[in-house]
Amino acid sequence: MLEGFNEMDTLTDRGFVPGMSKEEREKTARNETFAIRISNVANMVLFAAKVYASVKSGSLAIIASTLDSLLDLLSGFILWFTAFSMQTPNPYQYPIGKKRMQPLGILVFASVMATLGLQIILESMRTLISDESDFNLTKEQERWVVGIMVFVTLVKLVLMLYCRSFTNEIVKAYAQDHFFDVITNIIGLIAALLANYITDWIDPVGAMILALYTIRTWSMTVLENVNSLVGKSAAPEYLQKLTYLCWNHHKAVRHIDTVRAYTFGSHYFVEVDIVLPADMPLQEAHDIGESLQEKLELLPEIERAFVHLDYEYSHKPEHAQAYQ
Repeated sequence: MLEGFNEMDTLTDRGFVPGMSKEEREKTARNETFAIRISNVANMVLFAAKVYASVKSGSLAIIASTLDSLLDLLSGFILWFTAFSMQTPNPYQYPIGKKRMQPLGILVFASVMATLGLQIILESMRTLISDESDFNLTKEQERWVVGIMVFVTLVKLVLMLYCRSFTNEIVKAYAQDHFFDVITNIIGLIAALLANYITDWIDPVGAMILALYTIRTWSMTVLENVNSLVGKSAAPEYLQKLTYLCWNHHKAVRHIDTVRAYTFGSHYFVEVDIVLPADMPLQEAHDIGESLQEKLELLPEIERAFVHLDYEYSHKPEHAQAYQ
């Protein structure tokens, strides 16, 4: 809490939040763009390789992993489109910005991944019930499948480690996707080899394990991003920081009536009600409120701040009907 208060004191004294310089931010943005592009290119190349492995092996587990790579291409387009949309503001059609495009893109991606998992489960159950499985790999097929899957897994592991070094939510989504690919590739390869050497039913069971893992993981991602879309309140510690900043903003501030911060995409919207002397001139009161708004919007987590000025605090909170 004290660290948060010190950060607000620094903002009040210096007029900015300590952090990266403009050049560092531009460099980080270029690196994030490169990470997205290299991930998309890798997804296309690795998908072609896994299609060949699927044709060579005929393994349901390998096919499940390949379909996951197909959705990687779709997800890459979705995430690229959301990033592009956020970088092209339109103040007339979208007056409050497009920050919600980010969790919305991730939400669509996660929903498609969960749907794929359900389809794989149905196909695997059909194979088990019908007892049509006759899985057998030649030595040449086995070498190709093992070589391709190991290569794909290693490339995905390197991409995962690289993308995890960024804080951008879209790049982190790529890192999460690469991590899932590492897991699904390993499980798919092990299931195919066990089915080849031990018994056929291991292959569809391995595919079902992959599908259940996919559904569970992306369902959790859906729940996380739903919270950012519905306007969930910030943590109490963050609200304390904002209250402290407002209270120390100007000596004329008599009371802090309301401080709200709620999610708007990956950032917060903030609403603040401060009480000023009733006889203060409008011009002076306006300047105090506007400077507080600008100060709040300097915080990197805040997308937009709204400051309401009042002369007393005994009335009911504004927008009370929202809580009825």
